[in-house]
Amino acid sequence: MLLLPKLEFRLQPSEAGFLDPSIAAGDRKNISLDPGATTCDATALEPGQAERLAAMMRRFSDQAMALVEGLAPPYVGHLERARTSFRPVEIAGRTYSPRHDDRRLHVDAFPTRPMRGRRILRVFSNIARDGAARDWRVGEPFAAFAEQFVPRVRRPFPGSAFVLQALSLTKGRRSGYDEIMLSLHDQAKLDEAYQADAPKTPVAFPAGATWLCFTDQVLHAALSGHSALEQTFHLPVEAMARPERSPLKVLEKMTGRVLA
Repeated sequence: MLLLPKLEFRLQPSEAGFLDPSIAAGDRKNISLDPGATTCDATALEPGQAERLAAMMRRFSDQAMALVEGLAPPYVGHLERARTSFRPVEIAGRTYSPRHDDRRLHVDAFPTRPMRGRRILRVFSNIARDGAARDWRVGEPFAAFAEQFVPRVRRPFPGSAFVLQALSLTKGRRSGYDEIMLSLHDQAKLDEAYQADAPKTPVAFPAGATWLCFTDQVLHAALSGHSALEQTFHLPVEAMARPERSPLKVLEKMTGRVLA
C-alpha cells in the first residue's frame, strides 16, 4: 500500500454539488463509470448532470492512469483501465449482508469478471470537503491468510465455469484461481471468529489524500468515510517486478496446481 497524503484530486467549482450523498440512486453505495461510457450508473442525477459527473470521473481516471504510469514505468502498456467508482455515501451506519459488507476484512474478487490471475490495482482519493478521513483496517499478509482458508476451498462442480459463461453470468470463463479467490473473499467475511480476532492495523486516509494498493492481496476493511473516488486497473502478473509475490503464484505454490 502506498499513501500520498498531499496528492489531492481537485474539484472544479461547478462540481462541488456532486459531494451530496443524495446523488446516489436508492440504496446504492457506488456510482460507477465503465471505460468509454459517457454517463454513470446508479445515480439519481438528471441526464445532463450525470454526464458532467461522468466527465469528472473520467478526469480522475486519466490522472490515476498518469500517476500509476509515472510511479511504475514498467507497467506502461500493460495496464488495463477498468471501472471508475465514486462513493459519496457515508459507510458507517449502513446495513449490509455479511458477504457484501466491506467493513469486514477481505480481499477483492469479482463474481462476474474472472481475473484469471491478473492483479487488481486500485487508486483511491478522499475528496471529502468536511475533513472526514476514510477509516480502514488492514490485515495480515496474504500468504498467512490464505494458509488458513485454502484448505476449506471446495472444488467447483465440473463444467460449472462453462455453464456460467454460456449463460452470460460471467464475462469470460472462471479459472481455478478465480474460484479460490472468490472462496477466500466469502469465507473471510463470513467467519465471525476471524473478523473478531484477525490481526488488524488501523489506517486513516485524510481528506485530500490519494493511496494505491493491490486489493486482491491487501486484506482491507473500510469502516467509515464518504466522498471517495476509486479507479481500478488490471495488470498481468508477467508485468510485475516480483511475480512470485502475486496471489496467483502464492496459491499455485500452496495448492501444487496451475490455476490460470
